[in-house]
Amino acid sequence: MRTLSSRLVYENAWLALREDRIERADGTPGLYAVIDKPDFAVVIPLEDNGFHLVEQYRYPLGTRRWEFPQGAFPQGRDGTPEELAVAELGEETGFTAGRLERLGYLNCAQGFTGQGYHVFLATDLTPGTPHREVEEQDMRQQWFPRAEFERMVCDGEITDDSTLAAYLLLTMRRPPSDR
Repeated sequence: MRTLSSRLVYENAWLALREDRIERADGTPGLYAVIDKPDFAVVIPLEDNGFHLVEQYRYPLGTRRWEFPQGAFPQGRDGTPEELAVAELGEETGFTAGRLERLGYLNCAQGFTGQGYHVFLATDLTPGTPHREVEEQDMRQQWFPRAEFERMVCDGEITDDSTLAAYLLLTMRRPPSDR
């Protein structure tokens, strides 16, 4: 595919929507809508063979959902993926990780965005006070044993794709004795 032209349709502090006129390999024209968003970090806070999850209201779904702490830098701020992971963990849970291990990088919704996310495992956790953004004021945090986490996935209580993909990366990277 070849991009012939690109037009910004909408933009706010969190995303930009553009419309690209394209030419396919066979020469036929087409139109592609793309959402541009910054990459984010997903942090798996592991402690005592369980996980600290956060729950918040997800407006597009109209309901509350449990997930691993995650987020992007606010507009105008940037840093390394590791700095972002440290910031999100502290902001949403109050925890500081004694050890932060990078598990991988994944893409989400790649049919309409180039956004991706860095996955980190946080261990040796020290509690502290969360410093949540105004949009996260109703967020709560709770520890769940691994078996309960897996039950919540199977029962549809955890539906966040980045949380599920991060957990898959963790289970593939950890030796069976640590699972």
